[in-house]
Amino acid sequence: MRKMISPSSTEQIQRAAAFIREGKLVAFPTETVYGLGANALDAEAVARIFRVKGRPSTSPLIVHVESRDRAPEFVAQWPAAADKLARRFWPGPLTLVLPKHACIPGIVTAGLPTVGLRVPANPVALALLAHAGVPIAAPSANRFTELSPTTAEHVRKSLGSEVDFILDGGPTTVGIESTVLSLAGPVPVLLRPGMVSKEQMEALIGPVELAGAVTEGAHASPGMHPKHYSPRTPLVIGKPQAGRGAYLWLAQQNEAARSIHMPADPARYAAALYETLHRLDDEHLDWIAVELPPDEPEWAGIRDRLQRAAAI
Repeated sequence: MRKMISPSSTEQIQRAAAFIREGKLVAFPTETVYGLGANALDAEAVARIFRVKGRPSTSPLIVHVESRDRAPEFVAQWPAAADKLARRFWPGPLTLVLPKHACIPGIVTAGLPTVGLRVPANPVALALLAHAGVPIAAPSANRFTELSPTTAEHVRKSLGSEVDFILDGGPTTVGIESTVLSLAGPVPVLLRPGMVSKEQMEALIGPVELAGAVTEGAHASPGMHPKHYSPRTPLVIGKPQAGRGAYLWLAQQNEAARSIHMPADPARYAAALYETLHRLDDEHLDWIAVELPPDEPEWAGIRDRLQRAAAI
C-alpha cells in the first residue's frame, strides 16, 4: 500500500521543489539515505553540492528521476539490460550507470561520459521530483567521507544552515546507499554493492563483473574512495579495544561499555546501521568495534560500508 502524503507535507514539498528550480540546495529523504539535492541540469547549483560537502570533483553524483519512463531522456543509450533491471528494481535502491545525454553537465559526472540514474522508492522523494519537474543530482547529505544521514536531524547536525531547505520525511527504510551497476561497457560491472545483490541482477541479465580498485582520476561511481561512511569515533573491525567503547555484534558477544546485538537479518541490519553509529558518535566513546557480518551475497553492501568506514 502506497504511503500517503499529508496536505502539510505537500506544501513543504512544493516549497522544496521551488527551491530546486531556483538553483538552491534541498536535503530530502530517499529510501536509502537523505540526499543533498540540486537541479541536475544546472551546473552552478550542482557546484554548490561539491562545495558544501567538501566533495572532490573526481566523485560523480547520482541523478534521481521521477519514473522509469523518464530515465531514457537523460542517457544516450537505453539498452535492454537497463530496461529489465529498471522494471524489476525501480523504484528502488539500484543506480544504473549509462552513457550520458548532452543535457547532463560534466560537473555531475566528474567529467566522465556516463551518468548514474535511479528512481527512489520514497513517496516524498518522488513527489519532490514530480513537482520540481527536473532531474535531481543528489549525493548523501553529509560532509564527504563522513557517516551518511538517515534522518533530517542527522542532516542538520552535519550541514546545518548550508542547506537552503531540509525536507523531513522521517527515517529512511533501506538505510545504506544504493547498489551501483555500470551498463556502459560490453559487460555489466558492479561498482558499489548494496541491498540489491549481484546475484539478483545476474538472474535477470547474466554475468556481472566486480569493479577493480580506483587508482587515480575520476571514479566511475560514488562510494569508491577507500575511506568512506565513517563516524567521527574511530571504527575498527574485530574485537573490543582498550578504553571505553561500543561493540556491535551478530554471533559473538564481547565485553564493552556498550554492547549492541545487531539484527541477524541483512535488511534490518542495514536499516539500523547508520542510525546506531550516529547515536554512538554522540556518546563520545574511544572506539566502536564491529563484528564483520558473514561473507555472503546479501551482506555484501553492509560489509563494504563497514570496511570503508574502518579504513585509515
